[in-house]
Formats: sequence, structure tokens, C-alpha cells
Amino acid sequence: MIVRRRPHWLHLLFVRRGSLVARILPQQLFIFALSCSVVLVHGHLFHWKVTLTANPFSLMGVALAIFLGFRINASYDRYWEARKLWGQVLVEARNLARQALTLTDRSVESRPFILGLVGFATAMRNQLRGRERDVDLLGLLPADVIERMRGARSAPALVLLWLGQWLRTRREVGHLDPMLAQQMERSLNELSSALGGCERIANTPLPFTYSVILHRSAYLYCTLLPFGLVDSIGVMTPLIVAFVSYTFFALEALSDEIEEPFGTMANDLALDALVAGINASLREMLGETPPPAPVPDENFLLV
Repeated sequence: MIVRRRPHWLHLLFVRRGSLVARILPQQLFIFALSCSVVLVHGHLFHWKVTLTANPFSLMGVALAIFLGFRINASYDRYWEARKLWGQVLVEARNLARQALTLTDRSVESRPFILGLVGFATAMRNQLRGRERDVDLLGLLPADVIERMRGARSAPALVLLWLGQWLRTRREVGHLDPMLAQQMERSLNELSSALGGCERIANTPLPFTYSVILHRSAYLYCTLLPFGLVDSIGVMTPLIVAFVSYTFFALEALSDEIEEPFGTMANDLALDALVAGINASLREMLGETPPPAPVPDENFLLV
């Protein structure tokens, strides 16, 4: 995720990070070179004059913009829902940590349970990003739980199982009232719901046909556009076509990035930072000094 203060409006015109220029530069250069070629041959193709005007492109542009708007809205909806689900993980982890510290018997050592909540968030991040199941879990969960997770298909679910077993043990020995245990189980259910929601987003991409249709339409539009403008604006054709193609190509690239919000591209969610925030919040509740908060790198990128 790109995290930075909004620069001055003039500086914003020349910002590189976040503009997606590097990703779409080959396409932009191709369209610009094509536009220059069309201007040089005055709209002729193999001695045949391509008789296009700007009028059909006005209608095509409106249809393409509507379809592109639908695509970017669908992708952003997935991105925002993923962010809300991670916010739910933070809230429920805090609730459970507070309840473990205040509702259980004073003789109960709640630290393993609270660190287990951090372990759940870490395991959830590892699974969504396709990392090894046991990354960064040492010291957060018992060794036998980590061992079971290494070959598990859904490692975070095993962490929730261990957390539920911890509650059951406290209830059975009389250190936790059954009614209060039931209340804490509801929070574990909310964590499970957030995990399931993130798995649904990660495992169900937008229909591939949307990408195919949008990609073909945008390229066809930008390829034919120079022929429709060359007679009316002449040498300015490459500049105008490059600007229009930048808008279409950049929005398509952005929608591709945020469609999968759990990746490591510049506009994806900063899952490492979210897990670090959960870790810091729960360790403060334990009375410990949390590690320093993650900061963006020199390119303003927070992962």
C-alpha cells in the first residue's frame, strides 16, 4: 500500500509511484508509435484511406467508460471488503484479549491465549499471501500447534481450534464462567467469519471474461483512435491518443491490482502492517512494550 501525504498539485502531476506508468509503459509506447505512424501516412493503410471520424469514438468511448467503471468498482468493492474484514479481526482480537484479562480467574495466565490471537492474524496473513504456514509464528503458538499447521490446508482454522480448546479448559477447571465463555466463543466465531470472508475473496476472482472483453475493447479503441483524429487535429494526434490510452490502460491495470487485495503490489493491502498493528495493540494490553510500528520505505510503500 502506498502511504504518503498528498503532494502539491503541481508535484502530483509528475509523481511516478502510484501512477502505474512503469507497468503500462510498453503499451503506451506502442500506441504512441502507432499514432505517429498514422500521422506520417495521413491515415492511409496500404494505399487505402481509413475513413474514420471522431463521431463513432464518442459513442464507443461512453460504452467503454461505463464498462471500465463497472470493472474498477467491482475490484474496489473486493478491496474494501477485505479491509473491513481485517478491521473485524483487529476489533475481535482486542475484545478477546480484554475478556481474557478481566473475565477469567486472577490465577489464570492469559498471555498464551493473547499471543495465540496474534498467531491467528499471522497465520491468516501467511495463508492469504501464499507464504509458508509457520512464518513468524515462533513464540506465538505452542510447538505442537505450529507443527500441525505446516501441512494444514487451513492453518488459521487450527489456531482457532486451539484457542477454543484453551477456553474449554479454563471453563472446565472453573476459571471461566460458562456464560462468559460462551460470549468469548462468539468473538471466535467472528474471527472465523472474517477468515472465511477473506478466503472467499482470495479464492473467487472476478470472471475472466470481464478482463478479456475490457482488454480487447480498450486496445481496439486506442488502436483505431488515431485514424479518427488525424484529419481533424493532425500532428496533435499522438499526444491526445497517448493521454486517452493512459487513462484506459492505467485504470485497467489498477483494477487488476486491487482485484486481489492480499498480494504485494503497490496498491494492495499492507497485511504485514495490519498484523504488526494487532501485535502491538495486544502486547500493550499485556503491559509489554510493542515493537516499533512499520514505516513506508523510500518509495512510500508499506507492505
